[in-house]
Amino acid sequence: MLLKNISALLGEELDFVSNVDIQIKNEKFQKIHSNIKSNSKKDTVDCEGLLLIPGFINSHTHIADSIGKDITLNSTVNQKIHPMFGIKSKILKNTSNENLSTFMRNTCKSMIQKGITTFVDFREGGLDGAVLLKKVSDDVAIRSIILGRLDFHQNSSEIKKNNPLPKEKLLELPSLVKTCDGIGISGANEHSTSVLTSYSKTKKLRAIHSSETLESVRKSKQITGKSETLRALSLNPDFLIHMTHASKSDLEVTSKKTRGIVICPRANSSLSEGIPDIEKMQNAGCLLALGTDNVMINSPDMFREMDFLWKVTMGIKKKRINPKEILKMATVNAGKILKKDIGIIQTKKIADCIFLDKHALDLEPMHNPYASIVHRASESTIKAVMIGGKIVHGKI
Repeated sequence: MLLKNISALLGEELDFVSNVDIQIKNEKFQKIHSNIKSNSKKDTVDCEGLLLIPGFINSHTHIADSIGKDITLNSTVNQKIHPMFGIKSKILKNTSNENLSTFMRNTCKSMIQKGITTFVDFREGGLDGAVLLKKVSDDVAIRSIILGRLDFHQNSSEIKKNNPLPKEKLLELPSLVKTCDGIGISGANEHSTSVLTSYSKTKKLRAIHSSETLESVRKSKQITGKSETLRALSLNPDFLIHMTHASKSDLEVTSKKTRGIVICPRANSSLSEGIPDIEKMQNAGCLLALGTDNVMINSPDMFREMDFLWKVTMGIKKKRINPKEILKMATVNAGKILKKDIGIIQTKKIADCIFLDKHALDLEPMHNPYASIVHRASESTIKAVMIGGKIVHGKI
């Protein structure tokens, strides 16, 4: 396919080019240049009036939670989502695979329509849970990165004693890792250092929630005398999730020992747990990506996520933030953290992208494309979505 006369955000810095030709072949961006000659009119598309941006990467989700949208709005965080006794875990265990599949599939379709071309899911339910999500995502034209977990947690006493992973669970782990793209651990407060160290030996992606709430930070110090983040790093994770209440020293060590942090500002706010301090995180040297988190408490919409983060941060900090930095969290940065050839429009990278209508009522005139995308664009301004070089939603 050859895209002619299209505007685009190119490369790691999302450089705006008002008119360029882009050739796509074998699922990748093959050529990006002005006046590329066409060998076939059939595969050539005049894209005048369209802006091409990288497909959004939703770097943290729990899409099975879509079965329980807006249940228990007034409950505490632990009452809602604690992996051992929260209402969420009870709902997931008591819902049939058929129902879970239906709502997970619906969420995948919703994400595609909103320009999300890849999502990274922390999937509960052990091997069976991971297999179920894999079947669902294979049925829908979206790229999934499944981080599974064993159906295993420890109490405070077991953590204090540093009890190891039971032998039967050690035997389950290789099958889980083989089926998934990696592992996604609930948190350090449900696992001993010995267990986290066992998980750290797995060879695929590793990620873990950390310092999401003030209570979780307090509990870690109470149980072990150590920072929750420092204990989470026993997993040797590729990236951490949340870090909303991480200290400056926690962030500094995180920047040295991981690829970055995935923040989920709307989910944190929905749980009344505050807003991640992106300035503090960036000053510590952390690379940031964005996720929408639990569908139970939040919609899987990266447009809303970017808009919310940009404006709330400026409101709190009382200083301007370049909207390009927010857009990079939803695209380029996520690709770097995941070490995947996605989230960027560049030769030899995977052709995941969004075609925006520059003449859409909410966008025209587009004086600053980054601001327009971050706080004016929406599902309604999308003309088409491409994943792996194929149009999977809309048309151009």
